[in-house]
Amino acid sequence: MTSTHEQRATEMPTRYADASTQRVSGGNGVEYAYRDVGAGDVPLVLLQHFRGNLDNWDPALVDALVAERRVVTFDNDGVAATTGATPSTIEAMAHGAIAFVEALGLRRVDLLGFSIGSFVAQEIALIRPDLLRRIVFASAAPQGAAGMHGWAPQVIEAVGGPQTSPEGYLSVFFAPTATSLEAGQQAAGRIFGGRTVDRDEPTTWQTRQAQYDAVCAWGIPNHALLERVTGIQQPVFVANGDSDPMILPRYSHLLAGLLPDARLKIYPDSAHGFLFQHHSEFAADVQAFLEEAD
Repeated sequence: MTSTHEQRATEMPTRYADASTQRVSGGNGVEYAYRDVGAGDVPLVLLQHFRGNLDNWDPALVDALVAERRVVTFDNDGVAATTGATPSTIEAMAHGAIAFVEALGLRRVDLLGFSIGSFVAQEIALIRPDLLRRIVFASAAPQGAAGMHGWAPQVIEAVGGPQTSPEGYLSVFFAPTATSLEAGQQAAGRIFGGRTVDRDEPTTWQTRQAQYDAVCAWGIPNHALLERVTGIQQPVFVANGDSDPMILPRYSHLLAGLLPDARLKIYPDSAHGFLFQHHSEFAADVQAFLEEAD
């Protein structure tokens, strides 16, 4: 008899570009769009960045992660091809993510939250700690950190307008050096030009407004709220680029210092998209971190 694990190993795609977009209905009435790649007992669920959809993950990063485990990407409530409206609080986004995980019948997962996804991951860890085994926070900040209330004008101009230009994307996601910008061009080619069929729907202006409302509320200075993350007991890997203009590296240092069980790595010559620029190194670091629990 073939085991479920063996069936997944033979049936599931091993390249992100080959993964079809699937749908599952949550108990909250939302139909979630997702992609499911690779095989493994405890899947790694990815939580996307501000205004991102299924296609905004670098396939090189996902493929490197899939080499060792099952990886699931999804659009949260109201984002891109998922139905409903995007909520305007991190807590509501966390409940949406939990509803998606439950809809897939998953009882225990690892999480990788990127940017606003890292805020959602923190909230999931506090709301439903028994659901999570290990957590990766990429470009992260704890709620209430001073100086996090809204993004700098140049960041809003680059990625917060009706349309994000290639130049705006590169200016936020990659450092202003020749090496980082070259890596950014390569990553952008993979992200925006690698998949030609079954692409996800673009995110809407409603999603942009709701997510930025949530980001601003998360960043209202409140020293007392910093204590919340001390409740996250799972092992955590905190990572960022050394030149991130959207979520400054000092917030990753702050978060790692507050967490009971955390390790921190700052990747050189990189910015918000450090995990795409350094996709091989970051994936290896994530794999090593997760393998400690396998």
